[in-house]
Amino acid sequence: MRRIHRTTFIAKTLAATAVITVAVGCSPQSDKAGAASPATPAAPGSPSSAASAAPFAATDDKPAGAAAPGASATTAAKAAPRIVMANGAKGEQVKELQARLAQIGWFDDTPTGTYGAATTAAVKGFQGRRGLAETGATDSVTWNRLLSMTTKPTAGELAGKTVNKPTPKLDPRCMTGRVMCISKTSRTLSWVVNGKVQSTMDVRFGSQYTPTREGVFKVFEKSRNHVSTIYHTAMPYAMFFSGGQAVHYSSDFAARGYNGASHGCVNVRDKGKIAALFDQVHLGDKVVVYW
Repeated sequence: MRRIHRTTFIAKTLAATAVITVAVGCSPQSDKAGAASPATPAAPGSPSSAASAAPFAATDDKPAGAAAPGASATTAAKAAPRIVMANGAKGEQVKELQARLAQIGWFDDTPTGTYGAATTAAVKGFQGRRGLAETGATDSVTWNRLLSMTTKPTAGELAGKTVNKPTPKLDPRCMTGRVMCISKTSRTLSWVVNGKVQSTMDVRFGSQYTPTREGVFKVFEKSRNHVSTIYHTAMPYAMFFSGGQAVHYSSDFAARGYNGASHGCVNVRDKGKIAALFDQVHLGDKVVVYW
């Protein structure tokens, strides 16, 4: 009996230790890190997984084209959506696909009109977040969903000169006081004061293994020139809001875009904007992270 109790105790202890290890991936006590991990690369717009930071997760997103309970395999096959375009395709429609994906943060490159590995990965991430089959091919269901969420690309967008992102929808909790309003849906951070948006910037989140926590928090520490002693990476303009998770500038995000992820922190790639925000945010200001 004693041997059984001891085995159970050890198992529980190891499980608890594993949970703690994940939770302190960016801890101020152990000097946080927010740079992307080469070991967990991600699809453009989906740093390391569709579940960790995928854009525009509408509340009505449900698997489309799936067979109803009890439906036969033949029925399911007949209901399968047609393929609109896939890996290897070329042309203006592919360029439009890439530009539309860029609008919602899934494609972080200049539209080329060639459906290659980057586009396949972006489509796959987009599908996964919306409960669609993660094939990487743009079928009719995927295409129609993307069309409903984006606008017709301008000439500038098709040329990769601009990206017209939809205005982020502010969470109701962001409408009072001074708030860093961080949307995982649009992948943006909006600095909001008394319900009015002062500035907006692109952000990147943690991977599926080190996810950025969601909820309402407060800034409890600021460190202008912070450096991680664990990963030996710079974290300029760090503003900590939950344990070791912070909003900070990331040179890796600036260089690689969404082809990477943080260890749980909220990465900003525009150094000028994060520097200005750092000077405006006070200790105690609210942080809201939401879908």
